Amino acid sequence: MVRLYARHPVNDYATWRAVYDDFDGERSEMGVTGHAVYQAADNPNDITLWHDFNTLEDAQAFASSPRLKEVMQGAGVAGPPSIWIVNDGT
Repeated sequence: MVRLYARHPVNDYATWRAVYDDFDGERSEMGVTGHAVYQAADNPNDITLWHDFNTLEDAQAFASSPRLKEVMQGAGVAGPPSIWIVNDGT
């Protein structure tokens, strides 16, 4: 398993979350096998999320997808994400 973490600011969490939830089917088609979203305790518009993938290649393809960038822009992502990818350590 490979996990991709991302952190980025959003203009409005509720707006961003609605777009994120609507994108769920496409995320699955892009190889995401699990995911979770967190908000910073002191700023609900500071988002950290993770997505699981079966392979590193799937995670990299997702992160560089033009469609993902389009959806993020439409959701009100307010700055470039910090992204890092890890293996499960086994």
